[in-house]
Amino acid sequence: MTDKTMENNQVVIMGTIAGGFTYSHEIFGEGFYMVDVEVSRLSDSTDLIPLMVSERLMDVTADYRGVMIMVTGQFRSYNRHEEKKNRLILSVFAREVQIIDELGESAKSNQIYLDGYICKEPIYRKTPLGREIADLLIAVNRPYGKSDYIPCICWGRNARFASSFEVGTRCAVWGRIQSREYMKKLSEETAEKRVAYEVSVNKLDLIDEELQVM
Repeated sequence: MTDKTMENNQVVIMGTIAGGFTYSHEIFGEGFYMVDVEVSRLSDSTDLIPLMVSERLMDVTADYRGVMIMVTGQFRSYNRHEEKKNRLILSVFAREVQIIDELGESAKSNQIYLDGYICKEPIYRKTPLGREIADLLIAVNRPYGKSDYIPCICWGRNARFASSFEVGTRCAVWGRIQSREYMKKLSEETAEKRVAYEVSVNKLDLIDEELQVM
């Protein structure tokens, strides 16, 4: 993860393509498509992570179901307007895609590094069993004045540490991307199953911007 053009937002995932390509959008004649990648966890469960890939990186007319790939890229967000409000949509934006034969036993199949700013007051709480959790929303700058807004979840000591962060604080986060199903209440009678994506934080630290300038 040393690409200078994306050093504040770095993702590597390795997993199996779990579906077909669906068209997303086009920029300057280049088409972008979405596809799900199934990434294994250490606990035998899996995360289904949405991947945005250019038609110039992969043959989007081919069927890659079951093919194992390694993706290097960034975790990106955009707001989609629905139900009279904006919904944050997250996906891994592929910079490089490589077909692989297998995962080595020591391979880290899901890792992310972010360097960004706290843009919402952290939410600290405890589970009924006393486990400490803190939710963060981190703004990661992109070129041309854009930013990605990435939800992060911290546990234990990291949660206590993060709970003291103020809006505007610059921090570094290391972790993994995870998917989580939940029920969205649409009315008194109906609910819809949805999937949320977030960064499960393994490590975080404050960044001293004065030292960065020096």
